[in-house]
Amino acid sequence: MHLLGKIAVAGLAFAVLSGTAYGYANLRALDDVTRDSVIDADGATAPGEQPADGSLDILLVGRDSRTDKEGKPLPPDVLRELRAGANGDDLTDTLIVLRIPNGTHDVKAFSIPRDSYVSMPGGKGKINAAFGRGKAAEAKRQRDSGETDKAKIDQVALTAARRGTRQAVEDLTGVKIDHFAEVNLLSFSEISKAVGGVDVCLKQATKDKNSGADFPAGPQRISGADALAFVRQRDHLIGGDFDRVRRQQVFLASLARQVLSAGTLADPGKLGALIDAVKRSVVLDDSWNLLDFVAQMRGVSGGGIQFETIPVVNRDYRYDPQDHRATAVQVDPAAVKSFAAAMIGTAAPKIPAAAPVTVDVSNASPKGGLAGRVAGFLGDHGFVKGTTGNTATRRTSLVRFGADLAQRGAEVAKLLGGLSTQEAADVPAGHIEVVLGSVYAGPGTTGGGGAPAAGDDPITSGGVVCVN
Repeated sequence: MHLLGKIAVAGLAFAVLSGTAYGYANLRALDDVTRDSVIDADGATAPGEQPADGSLDILLVGRDSRTDKEGKPLPPDVLRELRAGANGDDLTDTLIVLRIPNGTHDVKAFSIPRDSYVSMPGGKGKINAAFGRGKAAEAKRQRDSGETDKAKIDQVALTAARRGTRQAVEDLTGVKIDHFAEVNLLSFSEISKAVGGVDVCLKQATKDKNSGADFPAGPQRISGADALAFVRQRDHLIGGDFDRVRRQQVFLASLARQVLSAGTLADPGKLGALIDAVKRSVVLDDSWNLLDFVAQMRGVSGGGIQFETIPVVNRDYRYDPQDHRATAVQVDPAAVKSFAAAMIGTAAPKIPAAAPVTVDVSNASPKGGLAGRVAGFLGDHGFVKGTTGNTATRRTSLVRFGADLAQRGAEVAKLLGGLSTQEAADVPAGHIEVVLGSVYAGPGTTGGGGAPAAGDDPITSGGVVCVN
C-alpha cells in the first residue's frame, strides 16, 4: 500500500486558532498536549525574543504512523475506517515549514517533497527516511549500552527520530527551526471532522483503489477518511507526488480559512472538538510557550498564508546505479537555501557580472510561458535577457556556454536548481543558452518557488483553488 500523504494540519490549526481572542481564551485547555524535547535548548527562542533571521519557523510533520501519540497501535476498527491497512513505516510523508517573518502578519509556508534526496547521518537518502534512521540508531545505542526497558528505549528513540527529522530539514533549507508540531493518521482524521469538513475543488473526477479516493469533479467538502484519501492519492495524478503536495497545500489553506471562520470559532462544540482532537494526538516541542506564541500571532489572518514548494532539479532522479528503477527527487541545497531565505526578504545578493552576459532561454517542456519567466528570473540576478521561445521537446534541462563563460554558465545552472552544463563552441560570444526540459522544476514553475505555471493558480488561504 502506498505511504500516506498526511498533513500536519494540527500545527497550522493551532497557529491560526492562536491568532484570535476566542482561541486565546481556550488555549489553557491545551496545557496537557504531548511534549517532546525536539528543539535544542541552546537553539530555542526565549519568550518575547525574535529569532536571529527575523522569522518564527515552525516545522509541521505528518507521520506515516498507525499508532496514537503514546505509540500504541490504533484499533482495527479505526484503521478500517481510515482505509489505512495494518502496517506502517517510520517515515515522514509530509514536511512543511511555516515561516512567520517578524513573528506577525505575513505568513508563508513551503513544502519539502518526501522523496528529496539529501545528505544525513548514515549516508544520502530520501528525507522522509530521516525519522526511521534516527529512531533505529538511537534504539541500537540504548540496547548496546545495556538498557532493557523497552518503553524507555522506544521513547528515547522516538525523540531522536524527531530530532533527526528536524536536523535534516535545517541542513537542507538553512532554516533554524524554532518549533515543531507532529500529527499522525488519527489526529488528521479527527481534526478535519472537528471543523465540520474542509472545502476543496478538483479539476476532474478521480478514483484510486490504493488511497480509497473516489471524488467527483468540482467543489466539495470532505472530512475524516475522505479527507485523508484526498491528500494521500498519488496514483492516476499527472504530477504524481507533486500533485499530491499541491493537494496538501490547498487542503491546509482551506483548513486555515475554516478554522478562522465564525462558524468554527463561535461554535463551542466545534471549537471544543478541535481542541480535543489536538490534545489526543498532536506532539509539540517542549520549548513552545503557547501563551507567548498567541501574543506573537495576534496579527495573523487566514488570507496571509501563502504556500509554495522548494525548487528541485529532477523529479525522476535515478540515484542508484545498481537499481535503475529506484527514483528520488534531486535537489540543490544551495538553491533551496536561497529560496527559503527569499521568503522572508533575506535572499542572497544578486550575482554581479564582470561583463554583460546574455542568456537565451528555450522551452522544451509543455509548460506555457516558462522560458519568459525563467529569463525574467535570471534578469533579476544580473544577467541580460536574450531570446526566449519554444523548441523541440526533450526530457532533461541543459545550460550551454563557450569556454570563456564556464564560470557564469555554472552560476546560471546553480540559480536554476543545479542543471547540467555543457561547454559548446557553437554558442555565440557573450551568450549562455538554457534549454528547459519536461522535468525542469526550478524557479519559474509551481514546484520551484517562482511564478505559477500556466493554468496553475497560486495557493493562499483566501480562496479554494481547483487542483488535479
